[in-house]
Amino acid sequence: MTLRVLGIETSCDETSAAVVEDGRKILSNVISSQAALHAKYGGVFPEMASRMHIEAIHPVITQALSEAKVTLDDIQAIAVTRGPGLAGSLLVGVNVAKGLALGRGLPLVGVSHLEGHLYSLWLVEDVSEVQFPVLGLIVSGGHTELVLMTGHLHYIRLGGTIDDAAGEAFDKVGRMLGLPYPGGPHVEKVARDGNPLAYNFPRAKTDRPYDFSFSGLKTSVLYELKRQAPNLRPGEEPPPGGLPIPDLAASFQAAAVGALAEKTVAAARAHKATTIFIAGGVSANKALRAEMEKQAGDLPVRFPPLILCTDNAAMIAAAGHWRYLAGQRDSLDMDIKPNWKLT
Repeated sequence: MTLRVLGIETSCDETSAAVVEDGRKILSNVISSQAALHAKYGGVFPEMASRMHIEAIHPVITQALSEAKVTLDDIQAIAVTRGPGLAGSLLVGVNVAKGLALGRGLPLVGVSHLEGHLYSLWLVEDVSEVQFPVLGLIVSGGHTELVLMTGHLHYIRLGGTIDDAAGEAFDKVGRMLGLPYPGGPHVEKVARDGNPLAYNFPRAKTDRPYDFSFSGLKTSVLYELKRQAPNLRPGEEPPPGGLPIPDLAASFQAAAVGALAEKTVAAARAHKATTIFIAGGVSANKALRAEMEKQAGDLPVRFPPLILCTDNAAMIAAAGHWRYLAGQRDSLDMDIKPNWKLT
């Protein structure tokens, strides 16, 4: 029997709805991004994000159903991001999902945003080829998590960031270098013309072997900027030719992706993982992909296509598919979990 799941994702600044068939086939995946709106603030403005979700959610769902050439009568379950994320944003998606579930008598399945990122890999890979355990690195603007996946829906958290998420560090360094928001893609672009060995930025040591820390790296970039341009204010665009921006960007990026790859590969080998999954917005970074494959050697590394790296509802529907098959049915009084841990 075909199982079609309508996924809804509103954890941060993307309003997304998707229809996924049998947990793997994307029939539609509509994403309405607020990135341009928040760029003027240098980051996501939470109250504005939730208001924009309210405006976008119904048109996005309507478009997702239309592109999938289905109606709600063809949907067997509704999966929605319950957390983690911004409380106001999560409430929009969860409440709309509840309304649809109640009005249509459809099962409601709450999904972890982090779990969704891991299941983005099942939308592009042959499930039969994946043998557990799998080592997953979820790396984005808000999260850096190292997770051992021992089976479907079974996770052991091995480590994560103790301060800034990797994507957050990219955004903050991008702002220091006078680059537009979001910083990650712009740092990567500028770094292509730079020398990654120009500056020996630190890779922090942590008490736990699989934890990450990026605040010291970020601070080192700031101190180097202050050393070279004492009068430059944070966020102010450096004068043309006044600073070696490409070298700074490339050296920062090399330190960040080097730390991510080193600890991820070490954890995968220590726990005898068959495959490494890299997911989340920063997984789109080409330098990270290259460094991860270089350090992994003969250990397979898989990445989602670019459209599935950032927040999207197809990954939520995919995770919801597996939870539905496992018998999960959430009640209509299900609440959001802004700080939900993946367990």
